[in-house]
Amino acid sequence: MVTPRCVRKCSLCFRRRAPLPGSLGMLRAARGGVRLLLPARGGDAAEGRGGPVPHLAPAPPARVSLPPQRCLQRRLLQQAPPPSAPPAVGRWLLACSGAVAGAVVLGGVTRLTESGLSMVDWHLVKEMKPPRTQQEWEAEFQKYQQFPEFKILNHDMTLAEFKFIWYMEYSHRMWGRVVGLAYILPAAYFWQKGWLSRPMKGCVLALCGLVCFQGLLGWYMVKSGLEEKPDSYDIPRVSQYRLAAHLGSALVLYSASLWTGLSLLLPRHKLPETHQLLRLRQYARGTTALIFLTALSGAFVAGLDAGLVYNSFPKMGERWIPDDLLAFSPMLRNIFENPTTVQFDHRILGIASITAVTALYLFSRKIPLPRRTRMAVTSLLAVACMQVGLGISTLLLYVPTPLAATHQSGSLALLSVALWLMSELRRVPK
Repeated sequence: MVTPRCVRKCSLCFRRRAPLPGSLGMLRAARGGVRLLLPARGGDAAEGRGGPVPHLAPAPPARVSLPPQRCLQRRLLQQAPPPSAPPAVGRWLLACSGAVAGAVVLGGVTRLTESGLSMVDWHLVKEMKPPRTQQEWEAEFQKYQQFPEFKILNHDMTLAEFKFIWYMEYSHRMWGRVVGLAYILPAAYFWQKGWLSRPMKGCVLALCGLVCFQGLLGWYMVKSGLEEKPDSYDIPRVSQYRLAAHLGSALVLYSASLWTGLSLLLPRHKLPETHQLLRLRQYARGTTALIFLTALSGAFVAGLDAGLVYNSFPKMGERWIPDDLLAFSPMLRNIFENPTTVQFDHRILGIASITAVTALYLFSRKIPLPRRTRMAVTSLLAVACMQVGLGISTLLLYVPTPLAATHQSGSLALLSVALWLMSELRRVPK
């Protein structure tokens, strides 16, 4: 403990005074309080001179006050924010977002090769072991032959061709299990180590729950393509609504993981909160939402094979607005079920996205921005132009599988750069 300043002054005063005859004692300052020491000798002499010695009660213990430095340290500790997660957590989330991107691209290739309905049942552990013998492959092929896709579309398929589409779907499912383990196992480790703050724990739980939901939603989507539809003469395919839900949940999982990882790893810029910066931040959010919506509309294009309807650009056939744009009744069905309308909507959203990105780039030139933020804006414009070129080429060449898969990967790249720009424009907390 530290002696109070007032007590130290008093002790100095007692030391500077001349010793009184038969003094009662002296006052000492020591750590832990103040003690009054009475003399063992000279009591009688003091009584003879100055009367009886009054009995002095011991002084109450003085209140100990901390030095200003210690008080300041305590206040800083109380006001300091909770410790942030270590960089390992941010790198883990970025790796998980990359794994989700791989699953999205692989799922797109599976859809383009029409391999998604080759595995007609779903088991969490049992299906991890592929067929090995000829008898096992023939039994798997016989199960596939009982469903509409073989009866209507692939009735002349050989066993070798079936093995190709089966392995495509098998790789997509196994990759999904790898993604689930990549989320759950490190999350349990970081949780046990105490590296996750309370808000981060909620975020990690939501991400792990979304991974599990994504797997169940994938099987729910596949079941829609295995159902018998006696009244339909169309090619057997999964429901475009369930396909959009499956892709949409994957995009949400990817965006949340990437955003959280960037927030943990990239320091925030101390930008002046001007009116122009606030407008730029709002434009960036709106542009990112538009890019997300455009990517989601691609699920309806893939689900209805709408990319094979009008393979010309900028016109659709010989007209700017095709005649069968609103052929279905009621009118709302055209947005989600008419291939012509679905392709038309995807074109409009793509044009709106490149226009918004260009306007965002031109507006950002008027604002002084850090080098890394400027790089994000320029990269967003470059990736957007590349994505538009890939989309037009895919349409004009009648949707070749490699080019269509690259176009789908480009949508993820464009969304990633948009999220990076939003991370660069984050507000510094007060």
